[in-house]
Amino acid sequence: MRRSCVIGCGSYLPKQVLTNDDLADRVQTSDAWIVERTGIRERHIAAEGEMTSDLAREAAQVALRAAGLDAADLDLLVVATSTPDNTFPATATRVQAQLGMTGGAAFDVQAVCAGFVFALATADNFIKAGQANTALVIGAECFSRILDWEDRTTCVLFGDGAGAVVLRAEEGQGNSDDKGVLSTRLHSDGRHYDLLYVDGGVSSTQSTGHLRMTGREVFRHAVVNLAAVTEEAIAAAGVSTDAVDWLVPHQANKRILDATARRLGLPAEKMIVTVEHHANTSAASIPLAFSEAVGDGRICPGQLIVVEAMGGGFTWGAGVIRL
Repeated sequence: MRRSCVIGCGSYLPKQVLTNDDLADRVQTSDAWIVERTGIRERHIAAEGEMTSDLAREAAQVALRAAGLDAADLDLLVVATSTPDNTFPATATRVQAQLGMTGGAAFDVQAVCAGFVFALATADNFIKAGQANTALVIGAECFSRILDWEDRTTCVLFGDGAGAVVLRAEEGQGNSDDKGVLSTRLHSDGRHYDLLYVDGGVSSTQSTGHLRMTGREVFRHAVVNLAAVTEEAIAAAGVSTDAVDWLVPHQANKRILDATARRLGLPAEKMIVTVEHHANTSAASIPLAFSEAVGDGRICPGQLIVVEAMGGGFTWGAGVIRL
């Protein structure tokens, strides 16, 4: 059975750091208020002229070096983003050109904060179907561009960044001991469209707009949906929750992370948490957290990793990976 094995990862964060105290100079808030409600202390903000493709390219180059590959080795490039450089063409095609990848296919996936899981599932299915052998999956966002910096309920939550993983086809035995992506499960429910959205768009207002969120309702749906889809992905992989070495969740806020882990019965020490210094980077948050944990030695070869995320739409998904 063909498996999509993770052979490299990388990340990139813009140099500018915006602390909670910095935000307190702009809106009516405080470090204590933000930390208590979200666990966030700082976030990175893209510089003027720095675009989503720039962040994506930097993370991709690190991932390719870690994998020992060149862009010419890639058959597929998928970028998960809700903040593309332009309405079209896809940001992935700009990254493709910047990396020097001249073959294969490159396209974007838009599922907001669940985007990386959706992109991972897409690339995994391309590899399983034999349509690609080596894929680069990137989550990259410049959410600072769509924030209302006068709305303290949303502007304190988000940051910019990018993360990437390289997948390569390898033969497995078709059981839970295989290396690679063992399962992915995706869901969406458009009935909740208006609970988390941007109030602008090409066909509606011909403007970008700002992020709007009904936080209490998003929290309630997130905990229930994330726990359910994670259990679904674990069952589909043929493993048990006890066998999971690490949960790498979407870094929305610390309350959602803790509540989801409790619902799953996973101890806090098995969860990778980077929200304190990354904030919510939407589609970039999982690969950013994954790359950090690989880099510092927490995530090691052979371990069983679960990723999960929920975003606007609503969209949500989870995946199980043996590194």
